[in-house]
Amino acid sequence: MARPIKETPILYGEDARRFQERMKNPPKETKEERERRLAHYKVVMQWFENGKNR
Repeated sequence: MARPIKETPILYGEDARRFQERMKNPPKETKEERERRLAHYKVVMQWFENGKNR
C-alpha cells in the first residue's frame, strides 16, 4: 500500500527569497551537458522498449 503524500513545507525568510531567485534564474545547461543527458535518456528508453530491468 502506498504511503500518503506529506504536505509541502512553507518557506519563510531567507529560504523563501533564495527559492524565488532560483526559480527566476534557473541554472543554465551547457551543450555538452544537454547531449550527455539526452544520450542517457535514450539508453534508458531503450531499456524500457526492450523490456530490460537494469
